[in-house]
Amino acid sequence: MPFRWKTAILAVLVAAASAPALPSMQEEDAVLRLSLEDCIAKTLKNNLDLAAEMLEPELASVSVTLAGEKFMPSLSLSYTQQDQNSASFSFLDASEKVSTLQNESSLQLSQVIPTGGSFTAGLSNYMTDTNRRFQSINPRYGSTLRFTFSQPLLRDFGFKMSRREIIQAKNYRDISEQAFAKSLEDTVYSAESAYWSLVYSIENLKVRQQSLKLARELLEKNRVEIEAGVLPPIEILTAESDVATRTADILEAEAMVKNSEDLLKTIINLPAERRDADAVRIVPTDSPSVTGEECVLESCLRTAMEKRHDLQASRIDLRNKELGLSHARNQLFPDLRLQATYWSPGISGDQILYEGGNALTGQIIGTIPGPSSDAFKDAVRFKYKNWAVGLTLNYSLNNVLTRASYALSRLSLDQARLRLKNQEQQVFLEVKTAVRAVQTNAQRVEAYRSARELAQKKLEAEEEKFKVGLSTNYFILQYQRDLAATQIMELKSKVDYNISLANLKRVQGIRLENRLPSLGRRLVEIKDRVEGL
Repeated sequence: MPFRWKTAILAVLVAAASAPALPSMQEEDAVLRLSLEDCIAKTLKNNLDLAAEMLEPELASVSVTLAGEKFMPSLSLSYTQQDQNSASFSFLDASEKVSTLQNESSLQLSQVIPTGGSFTAGLSNYMTDTNRRFQSINPRYGSTLRFTFSQPLLRDFGFKMSRREIIQAKNYRDISEQAFAKSLEDTVYSAESAYWSLVYSIENLKVRQQSLKLARELLEKNRVEIEAGVLPPIEILTAESDVATRTADILEAEAMVKNSEDLLKTIINLPAERRDADAVRIVPTDSPSVTGEECVLESCLRTAMEKRHDLQASRIDLRNKELGLSHARNQLFPDLRLQATYWSPGISGDQILYEGGNALTGQIIGTIPGPSSDAFKDAVRFKYKNWAVGLTLNYSLNNVLTRASYALSRLSLDQARLRLKNQEQQVFLEVKTAVRAVQTNAQRVEAYRSARELAQKKLEAEEEKFKVGLSTNYFILQYQRDLAATQIMELKSKVDYNISLANLKRVQGIRLENRLPSLGRRLVEIKDRVEGL
């Protein structure tokens, strides 16, 4: 059974709504500790855009149901009763006025068949009671059982033409599900990107604080040495200047933390869970790591071509366009229909006996009762068999509009094919760029790790020289700044690697498959609750 993204995410939402907090997610009065998985789960549970997008596949499913009702049988019932009275203008009718009481009823069952035709079975009944003279049967009862078959032979013929609305509705439903999956992929990527951005901003603040701590320690040491006469007073200015600069860096880093935190709160819609969302401080519990995943362009591109949701949606839309062209071509044919009818009538009623067996005498000597059921029995037993077969041809001499519709469908299909090719080229560019970003960021991590180790060694060596008077404050502070910069860049490269790896999986259309591997199992576990939504 194909795995539907909408059903899967519904399962995740139900589980997220009903399950207790995960062990890795700890909430305190003003602190919310979140792992990356917790962040994604909250995003899926609370994001308002996803809640709105989730309705689109549901609406499309209703459209499929509506289209399928075409093949549901239809039942029609009718009943008519009338009493007619008029003046008599002939002694042959009646002496004073002509009165006729009549009622009719019918029951009809109709069914559209997959070949484009229709089948109808109907039973009609009537009763007539009149005061007209010279009647042989009065009141008279009649029943007719009729079967009618109509089948187009050219226009509207075939399984594809008759099920066109259903096929298109199913395709639109699949398109909406692919669009929902794409929106889900993008939302999860946004949450992950915001999470790692917050991690970077927090770690950047820690590095800045450590750098300021080192600068302040050097400042205090300089003050002691100046008081002892070891250093000239001018040396303290360099240290004080650097402390002020690093203090300003911390203010900027603190603002970055707040901005990243607010962005993550918005994505996970934290106010939907907590009224004090503005006062809550989010603390990420995961750290960026380098997995060293192998990224081969050909393999990534092949995966993207197979699984990208927007590409799949475009291909489904292309099938709809092809079906539309096939239907427009079919409408160019004349309307040739085969019609066959088989019916069985039945008649009953009170038979009137005239003197001498001649109704013209007008002398009624008796009646032979005939119940209405006899007419019905004759009809259903096919006592009187009748049939008719015919062909009907309708051909419009002016089919300009039909040909225009065909031309429009053909141009629409050509346009869809060109757009799909252009979209595939864009996907190739996105995947190629994403693969290059992952490879580059992996190399950056190694380069900045080496740079950070070298900067640490240079600072330690310079501090040893400073202890014996072979260096100055300027070099110590410079090496401290270099170490802080390499630490920040190493952290930034790790964060960039994780974001670029997430983006690579997103542009391949496999972000959810990698991030939420337990969807299938959870779907089975809570299937009954999902169906109750």
